[in-house]
Amino acid sequence: MNLSELVYTKLTKVPEGNVTTYSELAKAVGLKNGQRAIGQIMKKNPFPVIIPCHRVVKSDGKIGGYAYGVKIKINMLKKEGIKIQDGKILEWNKKFYKF
Repeated sequence: MNLSELVYTKLTKVPEGNVTTYSELAKAVGLKNGQRAIGQIMKKNPFPVIIPCHRVVKSDGKIGGYAYGVKIKINMLKKEGIKIQDGKILEWNKKFYKF
């Protein structure tokens, strides 16, 4: 399994209604300081409906980027029950998924 496949497989473990961070996902696959690498892998996600890259956010709780636009990412997260205010996840402690 290559790194992208490993990252995508790990990401499918994040339940609907939760988010994880680029750094948490990097750590979960053994990449030290691999946040940027995770971002690049998310950008190339071939199955965005199946592999929920919209659930990966910045460590400060801000939404971060999304290949299809931040507005779409926010809408997808809101549909999963995640509250967002001023581009930031509310109830961070309840919504953050740690591997």
